[in-house]
Amino acid sequence: MATLDSGAVWPRLSRMSCSGNIVSKVRQGQITGRALRRGTQIPRALLQERDKRARWHGIPILLQKLYESSHPNSDLSQTHGVVKELASLLSMEAMTFVTEDRKTAQESTFPNTYTFDLFGGVDLLVEILMRPTVSMQKKKPKLSDDLVKDCLSVLYNCCICTEGVTKSLASRNDFVLFLFTLMTNKKTFLQTATLIEDILGVRKEMIQLEEIPNLSSLVQSFDQQQLANFCRILSVTISEPDLGHDDKHTLLAKNIQQKKNPIPSCAELNQVTLLNIPGFIERLCKLATRKVSEATGASSFLQELEDWYTWLDNALVLDALMQMATEDADHSSTESSDESTLATSPLRHRLPQSMKIVHEIMYKVEVLYVLCVLLMGRQRSQVHKMLAEFRLIPGLNNLFDKLIWRRHTTSHILHRENQSCDCSPEISFKIQFLRLLQSFSDHHENKYLLLNNQELNELSAICVKASIPEVEALANTDRSLVCDGKKGLLTRLLTVMKKEPPDSSFRFWQARAVESFLRGATSYADQVFLLKRGLLEHILFCIIDSGCKSRDVLQSYFDLLGELMKFNIDAFKRFNRYVNTDEKFQIFLNQINSSLVDSNMLVRCIVLSLDRFESQTEDIKVVEVLSKCCLLSYMSHVENRLSFLFRLINIINVQTLTQENVSCLNTSLVVLMLARRRGKLSFYLNALREKEYTERYPGCLLNNFHHLLRFWQRHYLNKDKDSSCLENSSCISFNYWKETVSVLLIKDRTSPCAIASYIDEVYMDLDRDFLED
Repeated sequence: MATLDSGAVWPRLSRMSCSGNIVSKVRQGQITGRALRRGTQIPRALLQERDKRARWHGIPILLQKLYESSHPNSDLSQTHGVVKELASLLSMEAMTFVTEDRKTAQESTFPNTYTFDLFGGVDLLVEILMRPTVSMQKKKPKLSDDLVKDCLSVLYNCCICTEGVTKSLASRNDFVLFLFTLMTNKKTFLQTATLIEDILGVRKEMIQLEEIPNLSSLVQSFDQQQLANFCRILSVTISEPDLGHDDKHTLLAKNIQQKKNPIPSCAELNQVTLLNIPGFIERLCKLATRKVSEATGASSFLQELEDWYTWLDNALVLDALMQMATEDADHSSTESSDESTLATSPLRHRLPQSMKIVHEIMYKVEVLYVLCVLLMGRQRSQVHKMLAEFRLIPGLNNLFDKLIWRRHTTSHILHRENQSCDCSPEISFKIQFLRLLQSFSDHHENKYLLLNNQELNELSAICVKASIPEVEALANTDRSLVCDGKKGLLTRLLTVMKKEPPDSSFRFWQARAVESFLRGATSYADQVFLLKRGLLEHILFCIIDSGCKSRDVLQSYFDLLGELMKFNIDAFKRFNRYVNTDEKFQIFLNQINSSLVDSNMLVRCIVLSLDRFESQTEDIKVVEVLSKCCLLSYMSHVENRLSFLFRLINIINVQTLTQENVSCLNTSLVVLMLARRRGKLSFYLNALREKEYTERYPGCLLNNFHHLLRFWQRHYLNKDKDSSCLENSSCISFNYWKETVSVLLIKDRTSPCAIASYIDEVYMDLDRDFLED
């Protein structure tokens, strides 16, 4: 950022004659030690002369007037008049910037904001805003709401148009904390929230919420509209920052980072701070589930609205429209976005119903995101309990048809968790809804709240018919907190999932949400419940017949299929009924083999299921399926299992392990654990050694696997690591996992089950410590 006063607050210098020449000014500065520190200390005549050629549009002169009129005890009405003049000069540039997709700011493109910052305007406005907090006078100076609003608007315009202004403001912790105090005033709330959001987006260090003065009372003072907007700010403060480099996302890098910084992160501390605010989660649940009435004939306007949203820079612009629509109705004491009050506002101020719907959707996106982050944090159990108690899931179920999935949305680019998303409000809303369902169901007993009472009875009936006990979570579900209506939330999701266009990237999130319902200890009743609704056939259609090319979508369907079929003989029977030709089976295998990282969880499911079925040969149905199912028959051939094992070990190494591909290591371990159970571990290890020599790189594969298993021990035996998911997903005790890894890592080269026994001395490379590199 180009600035003459280097970020310092304007000093209270003795006034100098504006008509003096620049040489005398410099000499006087040398004598007194008070050199020029502001561009506007330059003589006015010189500024006026230069203004014509530099096209400053009188901005330096206006800043001189602003400085002169903003001293303590001065009449701030004159100050406000100057700020208004400056605002009019800067606002058009800001609008141009917004409508041109936020091009890289250049001083030549936005000369007015650049000039304003160059001559110290940004720091002067900061000083004016903060003056009441630093004044030593008994009677603190009072700034009018309109003056504060205009100062904030000018600062925001500078932030978006002039490079460096936002970072400069973000570096001032005192100013950032001060901005939060301005949020107590409803009239300045929108401008304050807009500026804070922009500033926090570029801060290097995350702000600590506990440092905000009177945070609890501040949040409790918000109406529902303000609270929803505050969630936009909170989303930055409670999310772990994106590290920006792929190598930083590896498990190795994360483990090293955790070793260096074992204390909770700032984001985790901020999550705790929020949860300690009385009534905070309850209000978010009410916001997330608040209904919006939809007027007839609004759909066409909605499409028009989504078209102009593409250039709308900030959701707060729409908030401003909503505020205009409600202020004249004189009901500032009530929630400004309440539908009943909007309906009574004067006709000329009433906004189209579809705009109100999009406004509500934009709020819910922020609220759902905050709830989702909290659900994935260390306080997950506490958050889960509150979300269930405040009936979040039944509330979302009641919104599903009329607001969440009222129509199919055009396809969009799939964004991962940490990627920024410029999707329309409706698309973002659906994605956040699906992420929330995924986080809510994942390995948690509250997942049965996604069903209604009739569906819970159906699960119980499945258990009775199969002569198996109900799982504890089902038996303990509080039926007063489940979904009401004809369908539960999970069933509604399945309905829209089957109707989704083949190329829709929503399929990824939908499959993830349904899969999370199945995760954890395998439940036969849960699987049958979904099988009866045609889920398996739908998945196979998408993998084999739909022509889907997206690896992300296919991965989500492979994972879902694995959870749906695991240990379930009925599912394998249905699979064989659908995949009833060699051509279909070959397409299915090709899809699996084209990316084993994506499909390895399904491979694990097949291997585990085959192992169990082979021990149940007294069951006639099992024997029949074993003899007929093409998939089980394929995996029963040891050469096919070895082929998968070889490739699983070969496609990963310690340096490239991530949360996404570590499952390949665990799948390879499952294959070897089952071999160990049957006394065939040495056979598999020897086969890997022979494969190395056949491929002409002896030692590479087994050395790599040895390094991977050493890392596995450090990663999964960490006291903070929850390894129950490995045990639940495989039905193999975690002790057996640990024992198998230890056996494989034995240093004794005479042991037939030690990897070291199968590596020739000349190719040995087992001593490297990756965590010390």
